[in-house]
Amino acid sequence: MKYDALLIIDVQTALIEEYPFDEKMMTSNIKRIMNTFREKNIPIIYVRHDGGKGDELEKGSRGWQIYDEIAPEDDDKIIDKKYNSAFRQTELNQYLQAIGARNIIICGMQTEYCIDATCKVAFEMGYHVTIPKKATTTYDNDFAKAEDLLEYYEEKIWNNRYAQILSVDEIIMSL
Repeated sequence: MKYDALLIIDVQTALIEEYPFDEKMMTSNIKRIMNTFREKNIPIIYVRHDGGKGDELEKGSRGWQIYDEIAPEDDDKIIDKKYNSAFRQTELNQYLQAIGARNIIICGMQTEYCIDATCKVAFEMGYHVTIPKKATTTYDNDFAKAEDLLEYYEEKIWNNRYAQILSVDEIIMSL
């Protein structure tokens, strides 16, 4: 598969410091894909959430910063958003069109919120979406454990409906 862009969504300091499920696995998987994309000169797009004044993800705050282990480089694109979907009222679609992207990889946080919304909107816009296994994460909540949410979205919601779910190794070998 030829991939045109990697979207890394909301992997921000404040969220990582709240210790989501298996965050070390997620960041390790993102780094592996990110490094391969860099070697192949495939665009990397960071999407950063602004939660508004007083929020832990308030624009300009320490928590809002992209997590340093996967920090962008000078050539990487950064897009700020205020909604779950990385496409809503942002320049993401225009940027993807400008670089000729059709096949995209989406990873990051949170599985059932921003990743899910962005995946479904991308699908509706005609993008071919791949989500790497164990390259998204979330937190336990009152209704489900994060591990169960991750499996549910990967296997029951996204796979072969809105996205293709592949292992990191499968993605890297296909590049």
